[in-house]
Amino acid sequence: MNTYKDIEYNLAKSDRKTASIYIERDGTISVLAPEQWAQDQIETVLERKRPWIYRSLAEWEDLNATRITREFVSGEGFLYLGRTYRLRMIEDQAKPLVLKNGYFYMRTDGLEKPYEIFKDFYRSKGQSKLKERVNYYQHKMGVGPGEVRVMELQNRWASCSDLHNLNFHWKCLMAPLRIIDYIVVHELAHLKHKNHTDAFWGEVDKVMHDFRERKEWLKQYGAAMDI
Repeated sequence: MNTYKDIEYNLAKSDRKTASIYIERDGTISVLAPEQWAQDQIETVLERKRPWIYRSLAEWEDLNATRITREFVSGEGFLYLGRTYRLRMIEDQAKPLVLKNGYFYMRTDGLEKPYEIFKDFYRSKGQSKLKERVNYYQHKMGVGPGEVRVMELQNRWASCSDLHNLNFHWKCLMAPLRIIDYIVVHELAHLKHKNHTDAFWGEVDKVMHDFRERKEWLKQYGAAMDI
């Protein structure tokens, strides 16, 4: 963690030409800067963006005021593809967790590690669902991604590696399909444009004219997509 005056931030450098500042999903500040930049150049950008940083942090606090803490008890609701399904505990079933007949059914011995069981469920479902959506949009966008992986990504919904591998947070599976599609298109656009330039957003707009509304939905309701 780096500190500039009253601003704490995480710093990463790459072969980019300009610096970008992000407020991560957990409220931390990330700075992506060109490899050759000196510390004083980074601090100049932080000073210039100070008003935006504090507005964004205040907005983050407002949006996360409704964050939901879920308990692993019968009757609790858990999200999958934008819908809420109630949890029911059951003593005998083949898998630790299944979704059927409008309910999540968890084996009672799963209460020893319920968080991991739910994560495994989302990862498993995500492998097929996200590959399906990537395959659908990659042909529309004329790109060729590498591997599609579902994993723990800390504070990002998704990422695109230098090898064109696409990584998606398992929490994406809690979102409605139209929001998952936005996340997929967003990452596929990074195969053509690394940074969030006008050209990048133009690429997204070609296949998803209402991307701004989907982006706003994720911003407003993403905090609730947790277990």
